[in-house]
Amino acid sequence: MKTIIIFILGFIFSVKINAQTTVTTSTISVKGNCGECKERIENAADIKGVKNAIWKEETQILTITFDSKKVTLEQIEKTIAKSGHETGSQKADAAAYNALPSCCKYQSTDCKKK
Repeated sequence: MKTIIIFILGFIFSVKINAQTTVTTSTISVKGNCGECKERIENAADIKGVKNAIWKEETQILTITFDSKKVTLEQIEKTIAKSGHETGSQKADAAAYNALPSCCKYQSTDCKKK
């Protein structure tokens, strides 16, 4: 009988602990060209609720870990778009894009990669 009670209590506590986990890892496409872009994209993604953000130039993918109770993926993408970088679902802010250094203008065909 003791074993059954211990098992039931253990199960209840494990379910309660798992229910509180809201940290999610996702990937999103973010356009950029160089190390400056990497720094800008990762800094733009560093908002309340984001635990970690790593952008890879080769794949144009941002891997982001965030607390879904504090921030949504859409909010993160909008913040990145405001920095001048287009995401999978958000167009880049035109003024911010135009203010990017020439090496970071990913829409240009004559962009030089660093």
